[in-house]
Amino acid sequence: MSEKIMFSRGSFFHGTKANLEIGDFIITGKKKNYNDDTKSEYVYFAGTLDAAVWGAELAEGDGKEKIFVVEPTGDYENDPNLTDKKFPGNPTKSYRSKQPLKIVAEVVKWERHSPEMLNNMIANLKKLSENGIKAID
Repeated sequence: MSEKIMFSRGSFFHGTKANLEIGDFIITGKKKNYNDDTKSEYVYFAGTLDAAVWGAELAEGDGKEKIFVVEPTGDYENDPNLTDKKFPGNPTKSYRSKQPLKIVAEVVKWERHSPEMLNNMIANLKKLSENGIKAID
């Protein structure tokens, strides 16, 4: 069941392949979407739909790509993996929190990146990983 909503400037998004539904909470201590089998100390989300699309497309696993509208339940901060070091000013509006995110809706219609863009991103991430840099946490 997907709820239709109008997005406001304050909407936050989370892209994933995890088996989650409206009403669930995204919490810390679960397997990360990327890189390894370690547990996440943070939950990640973005204020742009495009950043969430990347999250869904790049997430590991065989699950269905999903994008959720989420509400933070506590304090959050700029995601240092994407801000200051790589993109000063946080243009992707990427954030992280140690508090749960409540899933309030699912974005059912969204546009994937082109295969060329996706393959280019995957190749760049692979090069970084080969050099010991985990570009996605």
